[in-house]
Formats: sequence, C-alpha cells, structure tokens
Amino acid sequence: MDRLQSMRVFAKVVEQGSFARAGVQLDISNAVVTRHVADLEQHLGTRLLNRSTRKLSLTETGQQYLERVRQILNDIDDADAMAAQSARCPSGTLRIYCHPNFGQVALAKLLPAFSALEPKVVLDVTLADRPVDLVEEGFDIGIFIDVQKIDSSMIARKLATSSVVLTASPDYVKRKGEPRTPRDLSQHDCLNHAWEQVRHTWPVQCGGKPVEVPIKSRMVSNNNAVLREAAIAGMGVMMRPTFTLGDDIAQGKLVRLLGDHCVGRLGVYMVYPSRKLLSAKVRAFTGFMTKEYPDPDADPWLKSL
Repeated sequence: MDRLQSMRVFAKVVEQGSFARAGVQLDISNAVVTRHVADLEQHLGTRLLNRSTRKLSLTETGQQYLERVRQILNDIDDADAMAAQSARCPSGTLRIYCHPNFGQVALAKLLPAFSALEPKVVLDVTLADRPVDLVEEGFDIGIFIDVQKIDSSMIARKLATSSVVLTASPDYVKRKGEPRTPRDLSQHDCLNHAWEQVRHTWPVQCGGKPVEVPIKSRMVSNNNAVLREAAIAGMGVMMRPTFTLGDDIAQGKLVRLLGDHCVGRLGVYMVYPSRKLLSAKVRAFTGFMTKEYPDPDADPWLKSL
C-alpha cells in the first residue's frame, strides 16, 4: 500500500463527502478509492469513516487522524514547492570548496560579481589545501587545480590553464640583477614551495623542453601567501601560477623574469557530483564560471603580465 497516496485519498473523500466524487477529483475509480481507505483502516486497525447509503461521517479517531494527515500533506506540498522553486530560481546556501592558491586571488575577485547576479544565493566558501570529498563534506561544487587528486566518480570540467612563471620584486632585481637565461637562476636566492619535487631544482621550459636548473633556496614554505610577502619584500625569486599574481605586477610590487620561459602549466577544474538534476544555484554558478573562462586551454591571466 502506498500510505501517502491512501492519506491523500482519505482526505479527499472527507473533503468531497463522497467516495465517487473523490474518485472524480483524483481521476481514479470508485473501487480504487474504496480500496485505499480500506487499506488505511486495516493498517491502522481502526475505523476512520462511518458509512451509510446517504452519508459519510468521521469517527472520533478519524477526526483526529484527519487533522494530522492534513498537516502532513500540507508539509509535503510545501516541501515539494520549495524544492521545485529551488530548481527554478537560484537561492539558498551554495557551499564551495576551493584550493587556496586559486581562491585567495582569482576566485575572490569573481565572487562579488556572482553575488550581484544572484542576490538570493548565500555563499559559503571553504579554502583548504588537503584532500576533499565533496559529497561527504556537503559541498555543492569544488574548484581544484592539477596538483590535487580528483575523484574519478565526479564530473570535472576544465576552466582554464595557468602558466607557472618566475617573479621577483624590483628591489631584488636592482640589487641582484636579472637572470638572462634559466641557468642564471642557480646564482640567485630562490623562494621555494615545500613540494619535494622542486626543493633542489626548478624545471624551467626552454624551447618547449624542461631543463632541471639547480637552485638554492633562501626560504622554503608550504604557503604561497608567505612566499609572496617574502618576494615583495625583496628576499628572492619565486615561481607562481599566473592566477595567484592578481595585481602584484600591474602595481609594480613584482616583475616577471625570463618572460619567454615558464616553469610549467596548471589546469584549473570545476568539479561537482553529477550533471543530473543540478539545483538552480549550482547551474547558475557553473554557467557564470564558464562565461568567465570560455577557453579551457588558454591562460586568461597571462595577458595582464
């Protein structure tokens, strides 16, 4: 027995005062109406309706049960309406995970524009440099970069490609000189990320091929914000994805070095659990990000350097 449907039938019978009229309203036969009410009474172990050839009346238990049934049905209808509205109109809380390297600069610049477009959406943004399970942790969507592992069960849509470039402060260049070739980096102070694979050499692209250049680290950190402040203060040369540079070069805080070379390229991905039945708030955000980054193989940040 579909108990919820039986509740709807029972409530409609009382509303119409007739099994036959209830059947017409629900587009089911009189026999099916009778069966639903009988099954409901059998399940409850009590009579809900007194029946005569001319009239239906509620028993005392039936009256109490009807009040609760109407409340339940109203709550279900409200829940359905709320979910349907959510599917049509972006609203509610959108939980976003983002790798901090991308989130602190690139995503942070975009969120105000998205919020202006979708004022009914509340943004809940988490930045974390750790393995993340979007489903288990309740995120609606994630922004990942190539250095992270993306669950193969997720939908991953590439947004853009970021070049990893070399930068230093104007003061550092004035004091130490500017490297003219990748191998000149061996003579410079380097501000290095703590990844083991770049601790002692940097794979600088020369003619399309990576050359492992030995480097000496003046500072090593697992945090790009720390390295950025050190670079701006003139401590040394740093390699950074273009999406993290923001306005540092435009404002003269940093200059790009070895402009014809890069250390590598990083893909930026938008990740979510499924393409099916996406909520309106997720559809709005994915559409917004796709418009911001129309070419997944391009570096939209490189042109501003």
